[in-house]
Amino acid sequence: MKALPWIIAGVGIGVGVTILLFNDSEPDYATGYNGVERAARKTFNWGTRRQAEGKVGSVAGAIKEGIGQFTGNDQLADEGAADRVIGNVKDAAGKVGHAAGETIHDLNR
Repeated sequence: MKALPWIIAGVGIGVGVTILLFNDSEPDYATGYNGVERAARKTFNWGTRRQAEGKVGSVAGAIKEGIGQFTGNDQLADEGAADRVIGNVKDAAGKVGHAAGETIHDLNR
């Protein structure tokens, strides 16, 4: 029964990785400047990946922190809290990447 939280965490991480790999969203650009559009697309995609990594890391950290608190393992709880903070930072960086990609596209119009 002690393995159940780890199984749940593994399934959650697997779902996050699946979303990351199969959700390659790209905005539609209609301008003729391929170099700038390619930069915008790459920046936007980088932001998407960072957001997905951040959300998965944040959820995994919260699960790890909860398991640590439930079992009384302070070290595991602290690692989970740190993972959650790192996940939130990656998510914020991804949002910046999205905004930068959209700005590059808008400036290219």
